[in-house]
Amino acid sequence: MALTLRQLKYFVATAELGQISQAAIQLTISQSAVTSAIKELEDIVGTQLLVRTASGVTLTNTGRRFLNEAYTILSAVDEAMRVPNLENTLAGTLTLAASYTVIGYFLPHHLQRLGTQYPRLTIQLQELNRESIEEGLIAGRYDMAVLLTSNVANPELMLEPLIHSARRLWLCAQHPLLKRENVTLADVANEPFVMLTVDEAAYTALRYWNETPYRPNVKLRTSSVEAVRSMVANGSGVAILSDMVYRPWSLEGKRIETMQLRDPIPPMSVGLAWRRNVEFTPAMHAVREYFRHTFMAPRGGPGIG
Repeated sequence: MALTLRQLKYFVATAELGQISQAAIQLTISQSAVTSAIKELEDIVGTQLLVRTASGVTLTNTGRRFLNEAYTILSAVDEAMRVPNLENTLAGTLTLAASYTVIGYFLPHHLQRLGTQYPRLTIQLQELNRESIEEGLIAGRYDMAVLLTSNVANPELMLEPLIHSARRLWLCAQHPLLKRENVTLADVANEPFVMLTVDEAAYTALRYWNETPYRPNVKLRTSSVEAVRSMVANGSGVAILSDMVYRPWSLEGKRIETMQLRDPIPPMSVGLAWRRNVEFTPAMHAVREYFRHTFMAPRGGPGIG
């Protein structure tokens, strides 16, 4: 059986949404069609990519790696199908603001691709916190921004989410909780917790903790993702962070495992933002369309946020 783009699209949608039912709704097809396509894909790859849980599906370690390859394949096919238009003629400058997490774990690859696609377009990048980004967009200092849209609630801004990265529990290898079929925030509350603070991560965490009677037993607050990674890998605590910043190894070469919690944990959403009613320049149109083609077109819908 040959691998098809349909299988890849259905797999990507399911991996991002975490539920076959939601993927089917977004793709406007039946759940059985999604299930069949993923089963065909797993047969071709020769290993399991998704595991069913009480709350939906979760990626296996192989599934996470395959998801990145699926993104690359779908983006390459979509790019090959595009008729060149602005690439050779678009010239100008785009001022783009971005937050720490976005610059560190999401944006560099896309900046390189944009530079290749639009060689005469200059992107002036600024790293800022959310408040400064919002204020700068409204004041007109920045044309657009790429940030954690899940943290933005400003009515003066328009948002277009691009990806929704699931948050999972990070643990060291051989942690006792890995032996349990279901783990909840109540279980996590009994463990020393490493709290990331950068990009309002602590504030976001407390929002979902506050939906429960439990609180994290915070051992360390840090703005360093690598510090969290090392603490978790060394068995000094656990953390809840998104798949986007997950890497299976610490700087010391120790393994980090993840689990999907039974409690509902909101994903970390990354996307574009711009001032409401702003007049789009050709550069803004080009950057917006690049991200739409890269993240939205493969899933079969424009999905304005």
